[in-house]
Amino acid sequence: MPSFLRQASHKQEETIALIRALVECESPSSDPAATARVNELLIEAAKDIAAAKIIRKSHLRLEFHGGKRNAPQVLALGHSDTVWEHGTLKSMPFRRAGGRLWGPGVLDMKAGLAFFLTAMRILHEEDVPLPCRVALLVVSDEETGSKTSRAVTELEAQRSSRVLVLEPGTGLTGKLKTARKGVGDYHLLVKGKAAHAGVDFSNGASAIIEAARQIEVIAGLTKLEQGTTLNPGVVHGGTRTNVIAAEAQVDIDLRVTRLRHAAVIDKKLRALKPFDKRCTLEVNGGLNRPPMERTKAIAALFKTAQSIGRALGLQIEESATGGGSDGNFTAALGIPTLDGLGAVGEGAHAPNESILIDRIPDRIALLAGLIARLS
Repeated sequence: MPSFLRQASHKQEETIALIRALVECESPSSDPAATARVNELLIEAAKDIAAAKIIRKSHLRLEFHGGKRNAPQVLALGHSDTVWEHGTLKSMPFRRAGGRLWGPGVLDMKAGLAFFLTAMRILHEEDVPLPCRVALLVVSDEETGSKTSRAVTELEAQRSSRVLVLEPGTGLTGKLKTARKGVGDYHLLVKGKAAHAGVDFSNGASAIIEAARQIEVIAGLTKLEQGTTLNPGVVHGGTRTNVIAAEAQVDIDLRVTRLRHAAVIDKKLRALKPFDKRCTLEVNGGLNRPPMERTKAIAALFKTAQSIGRALGLQIEESATGGGSDGNFTAALGIPTLDGLGAVGEGAHAPNESILIDRIPDRIALLAGLIARLS
């Protein structure tokens, strides 16, 4: 293990150069050509150690040389897209300052991609045998819900014995993630009856007032003690102040720690009844990312990471988070999944997005150690 850390330190500047190239290739989820350019950079960086395949025109699969073809694979997961639009580099340029690397997407999650390629290169150069296949799947739509990539991710996971997710660690200590909340999106459509607000007020049935009453009911379904939250985050309704609103819509974010809790909430949302009988309610949506529940297999995978960390002189800790990743999909299939193996930093999706430079070598070494141990 110490040799992995030494090699990772030697390759730090090489890794930073790749991180810079990836960050300066702006890749919002909405631009397939931009995420394709990220894929091209990754393919070029790994051309001598991996075979590349583009899936469904936008997702990249790299399979690394040296693994046995008939053995289950170890799968690493990442994404090429970011939440940042083109032009962000003008206000958030890639820079190196204060012991950090800064820039849009550097933490979430272009550094993690670079770390994994460096880890695999170290294994290649150290002639570490890979008794199983090792693949990296990089999808292009994770930040927008993984609508086109979920099936691809699940298929790759079903071929795998373990899944390693290259999302950033938790906090400035870089805790690994052994549990994530499931994420749901619901939409409540309320239909009322329009009328003139001055001339015919009593004849109207306000969809906005009905929606407001329903919002209180929906918010009341939150159970913080079990980790279930509902956030009516966006409300639309009405046309003019002098018209009783005929329609209103409430968009709701749901987070759950257990799949069974999601089923309970789904039933309650679909059972909502109008307070004003002249109004009608329609509920659409559902859970789009199942929760990543901490199983015995996930706990065992984390303990393996802890053991490798100790050999590297690191204290590895675990965490649970309210955000989702593609690891939610793989864990829900029963595949042992360890998340948060990417960069250590802060400010994901924020102007202060940055990673700690002095944590680059140990994260690369941890990834190399995990692949060597798991394969």
